[in-house]
Amino acid sequence: MSDTVDAPVIRSDEPGSFARSVLAERHPALIEKVRDAFPYGPEQHRALDALRDNAAEGTITPLPPTAYDHDRWAEWGREHFGRSWFDVPFLWAESYFYRRLLEAVGFFADGPWRGIDPFRPFKQAELHTPEAEAELATLDDILRKPAGEQADALVHGSLWGNRADLGFRISASAADASGADTPPLVADDSEALWSLLPAGSPATLCVVADNAGRELLPDLVLIDHVLHHGRAERVVLQVKPYPYYVSDATTEDVVDCLRRLVRAEGAAAGTGRRLWAAMGDGRLTVRAHDFFRAPLPYEEMPGDLRSEFAEATLTVVKGDLNYRRLVGDRLWPPTTSFADRTGYFPGPVAALRTLKSDVIVGLDERTVAALDEREDHWRTSGAHALIQVRR
Repeated sequence: MSDTVDAPVIRSDEPGSFARSVLAERHPALIEKVRDAFPYGPEQHRALDALRDNAAEGTITPLPPTAYDHDRWAEWGREHFGRSWFDVPFLWAESYFYRRLLEAVGFFADGPWRGIDPFRPFKQAELHTPEAEAELATLDDILRKPAGEQADALVHGSLWGNRADLGFRISASAADASGADTPPLVADDSEALWSLLPAGSPATLCVVADNAGRELLPDLVLIDHVLHHGRAERVVLQVKPYPYYVSDATTEDVVDCLRRLVRAEGAAAGTGRRLWAAMGDGRLTVRAHDFFRAPLPYEEMPGDLRSEFAEATLTVVKGDLNYRRLVGDRLWPPTTSFADRTGYFPGPVAALRTLKSDVIVGLDERTVAALDEREDHWRTSGAHALIQVRR
């Protein structure tokens, strides 16, 4: 990899910045949504109140000594404890907020709330909306098209499904989150992506999932296309080991989505049955490596995960958080080379991402100039997307 540019790490201390709005506005709103979604008892209510107040005005403290991962977070947070949430790296602060939220609701504690996903009602609701029903119904038409047209339609469905992210919608306007027209891509390497997965290929495709619900459905449909049309012999779907950011996919969410597909009407049901069978015979495998809940860039991935990625013909990373971890959560000049920023990755890698944070690399100067001229917040509005590939 080339020498890194002196790009500042993104923090939340700048008034009016996107990162600050997440900590100051989105996180308190999320706490209230979680509180209202479950009949938690007084202990959980007090802990949620304490987290809300601490994140707004307090300093960061370690996990309690009884926490199963106390030592791990003590290492990750040794430079950040005792400081304001707004003064530490944004990626770390977001990750630790969600870990503290799980602590507050008793997710890891012995007791009745152990293992209860505080975000599950939101994920479940996404699977049973009229929008999800309509999206599944479109498969009847898409899957009658030639394979090449199917591929293009399904990769774009997977790409734009990211706008169903609840965490994004909490702070986005309705127009940003659900515009009727598909906005343009700021980078489109889709031809390079498919060139790595030709029909008849003995490839292994790794997909690093992002959100559950309405985003994971089109991800699974895309995986079915890849297997059904022989573009890969095997797919590995990497998910979170436990609830992480509000919409992030876990194994439980994968199962929920498969059941939703199997019980759907028309072509979607056939897709669900094929995927169910593919899991049964090993062509589709779900993995949940512990590193996916770490507040670290992928450049610091452990050796066993690096080996898994190295075995893949192509790794596709979905969504905004994975992109931030892939290229580094810094204010890079947008024309910084995507290939350089991902040069450490142990194999070909593709990013499918709607733009919902300040991080962006791999754009040409003309595109950046046009975006800067037209829009003030094009990096964070969710109205643009990209497909970037490093072979």
